[in-house]
Parts: sequence; structure tokens; C-alpha cells
Amino acid sequence: MAKILAVTNQKGGVGKTTSAVNLAASLAALGQRVLLVDLDPQGNATMGCGVDKRSLRHTVYHVLLELAPLPEVRQHSDSGKFDLLPANRELAGAEVELVDQPQREIRLKKALSAVTVEYDYVLIDCPPALNLLTVNGLTAADAVMIPMQCEYYALEGLSDLVNTIKKVRANLNPRLEIEGLLRTMFDPRNTLAQQVSDQLKQHFGSKVYDTVIPRNIRLAEAPSHGRPVLSYDRNSRGALAYHGLAAEILQRSIDLK
Repeated sequence: MAKILAVTNQKGGVGKTTSAVNLAASLAALGQRVLLVDLDPQGNATMGCGVDKRSLRHTVYHVLLELAPLPEVRQHSDSGKFDLLPANRELAGAEVELVDQPQREIRLKKALSAVTVEYDYVLIDCPPALNLLTVNGLTAADAVMIPMQCEYYALEGLSDLVNTIKKVRANLNPRLEIEGLLRTMFDPRNTLAQQVSDQLKQHFGSKVYDTVIPRNIRLAEAPSHGRPVLSYDRNSRGALAYHGLAAEILQRSIDLK
């Protein structure tokens, strides 16, 4: 049965989609069966996997509105070696169309239940906002991964996100927990970054991943080629960091057993 991780942060520009795509590829490289769910109407994860969002006949939009079953919608990312449930701008309409629908918060959970036995990990790339799509992602997930930059405003946003997780746990998904906090775009020479990193470790302890994702030009370039960084430049600092994160996550799951 797959472990379902929602990759989310209500603040944009923190490396959320970069982390979802590259973690999916790194887990796949370590022999895991992975499904990446693009739940962001921007469809950046879809394009970053080498799938053209403009040419798609069916997307996660059709799955959420129960217009098409998930197995018929998923694609395979040749560059990432994992499966993808793609998205495009059409998904923005789901917000409005789901409002009056029954069980609107658990549509993704229901759809995933049909395929979780086929995977070891399902990663959900949530939009950078608290909306019905994000709620679907959090309701479907076992745990949350929070990518964040080590800067002052990030701490404020993190507080809001933790409160959101508590509300979802209380009302929709009692098993939801924080899997880990991932420090992204990290520059160890930056004093503020070090201070915020220390605060995170003091407050969240072992929930903060040991692995740190550095600023890396190869990470920034890879999406424009429709490839995870592991496929684009496997020896780059970014690729090595996400490979290390995947190994750390697998080791944590072994330690918990």
C-alpha cells in the first residue's frame, strides 16, 4: 500500500513543485513505484515531467469531477521513470464546479484508493493556496512534506500552514501528520538562513530533514527541458541533494517499522 505525501506550502516560490518532481524521480531511481499527482492548475509539475499540458485530453480535473477514472488519465514520465496524474488550466474550474458536489473534499482520496496498491509512494503537488484542491490533497494524504526557504516570512507562513493541517486533521483526516520540513534554496553563507534553520530544528526537532536543498542552476534549468534534474544532470548538486532526500525518507520508513 502506497504512502501518500502531500507536498504543500501556502507560500509560493519555495521550491514546492521542484521538490515534488525531483523527489518522485529520485524515489523511482531507488527502485520505488511512484505516482506524482499534479494538483496545481498551473501544471508546472506536468511540464517538468516532460508531458505537454496543452495537448492533454484528460487530466486530474476529469478525475475529481468523476468524468474519467484515474487509470485512464495517468501518464508515464519517461524522463522521470514514474507515473503522473497531469493537470492544466482546466483544473481551475474544478474549484467552482465542486462547490455543490457531494463529498467534494474526498474526491481525490476516493480516486487514489483504486490504485494505491500499485505504488510505494504517491506524491501530491498541491497549489500554493488554501483552497478546495489543497483540502483534497490533505484529505487524501497520510502526511505532509513542507518545502520552505529559511527566511523570516517563511516562519509566519509555516504557522498558518500548521493551523490548516490541524483543522483538516480535526474535521476530515485524523491520520494526517507532518512528515517533514525540507529546507530549500539554502545558502549556508547567509546568517539569517542559518538562524531560521536553527529555529526550525529547535521547534520541530527530527521533523526537519537532515538533507538540505541548495540553490543550484541545474535545478532551475531542468524544468525548461521537461526533465527532472536527475535526468538532466545527475551529478549536479541539486540532483545529489534530492537523491539524498529520497534515501533519507526511505531510511526513516525502515526505522519506523
